[in-house]
Amino acid sequence: MFSGIVEEAGKVVALKKEKENLHITIECSFVNELKIDQSVAHNGVCLTVVELTDKTFTVTAIHETLIKSNLGLLEVGNKVNLERSMKPDSLLDGHIVQGHVDQTAVCTKVEEADGSWYYTFKYDPTLGNITVEKGSISVNGVSLTVVNSQDDSFQVAIIPFTYEITNFHEFKEGTVVNLEFDIIGKYITKIVKQQLGKN
Repeated sequence: MFSGIVEEAGKVVALKKEKENLHITIECSFVNELKIDQSVAHNGVCLTVVELTDKTFTVTAIHETLIKSNLGLLEVGNKVNLERSMKPDSLLDGHIVQGHVDQTAVCTKVEEADGSWYYTFKYDPTLGNITVEKGSISVNGVSLTVVNSQDDSFQVAIIPFTYEITNFHEFKEGTVVNLEFDIIGKYITKIVKQQLGKN
């Protein structure tokens, strides 16, 4: 379980394909605090640490993860948003993020707004996911508030701190991002669809 409060953007230093799996090696400042078998969110995708060195850690993404997220698009040198799982006694500063990406979206516009930024994302609504105005959304693992909610798109506002500490500062038109929709909203949507199907 995560909160969507990214700790830092780690740097991809190696990628290794093995059959349909991808081993991703990342450099970050807290690698000495990690341990084998620990869960870490990568652009919002929960993956398990399988190897450690003094400066890097490695995780493995399976085929299902690669086709459902943007991790298969990674290149050496890219930055990846990282968050370690929440501790039971920690404050929930963002919202409940499971680390299970629902689908990807494409950035269609980046607008600077006098010290902050507005990003517009377009996604495929036929997969059954929705946003609501002022609701929560996880974009590349970052807990954000939806603005300008549409049937197939939404916007988020990014403050300078988030812009610098995450990989949002690398986004441009055409950038593919991971989306995890609000868990409560997903349950309500499913219940409503089931009830409508009975009528």
